[in-house]
Amino acid sequence: MLNKTALITGITGQDGAYLAKLLLKKGYRVIGCKRSSTSGVLWRLKELDIEKNIEITNFDLTKLADIYRLINKYKPDEIYNLAAQSFVADSFEKPIMTADTTGIGVLRILETIRQINPQIKFYQASSSEMFGNMIETPQNELTPFYPRSPYAVAKVFGHLITVNYREAYDMFTCSGILFNHGSPLRRSQFVSRKITIGL
Repeated sequence: MLNKTALITGITGQDGAYLAKLLLKKGYRVIGCKRSSTSGVLWRLKELDIEKNIEITNFDLTKLADIYRLINKYKPDEIYNLAAQSFVADSFEKPIMTADTTGIGVLRILETIRQINPQIKFYQASSSEMFGNMIETPQNELTPFYPRSPYAVAKVFGHLITVNYREAYDMFTCSGILFNHGSPLRRSQFVSRKITIGL
């Protein structure tokens, strides 16, 4: 049996790095996708001693041609979309870019999968920010969304379009709603890392 190929967008983040390590351990061929503007940020992959085992390629979630080229070239069995403009505060300064990347970027991937090979499995990294001002605690998949930032609104769109493609086209698409989580690989701009660095 041939090894499966996984394509990970957002490979340079903490989640992308840990996911890549797990998939490599399971025998996958891992294709890591990153923005061309993120040169020099492969330190997480180096920290986990996996950078030489991953094929890194540049791409832009706002360019349909980039996504089509990637999927057509690498023919992945699975795609993990971890890419986003992930700073909530920045989303108020750059709402259009945030929506285009974090929301519409998901649609671009899904539609390309549908056109090239609807058998590709797709995972979308959703966010607890979608719940916004929380009505109930704890939240679950049935808790209503009340997004309070352009980032959160874009994440709701990405989450719901993933559901829509699963139901409308009978594709294997799923989301994981990620809450705040950290590790030694998390950027120092996040509160959890500021706290641990300060200890």
